[in-house]
Amino acid sequence: TLQPGWKWSICVKPVAKTESCRAAHLQYHVADRLHVVMDDGSEQEFGPGDVSYLPPGHDAWVVGNEPAVIVDISGMKDYAKR
Repeated sequence: TLQPGWKWSICVKPVAKTESCRAAHLQYHVADRLHVVMDDGSEQEFGPGDVSYLPPGHDAWVVGNEPAVIVDISGMKDYAKR
């Protein structure tokens, strides 16, 4: 669950110490919306019922004032660890 105002480049980048998210994500979106910008500038937005694959090299943030609930199927064991 990602809270309103969450943005990878603000909340995770300082911990990950990379310019963009280097983890790949396979996700099922349960509630609210997530906006994603890839390093190449392409953008997508995902909402309830969507399945997304995000390759390494992206920033993402919650759209709106409700928590975004996302099931990340790819596994997060080493996510944003130094």
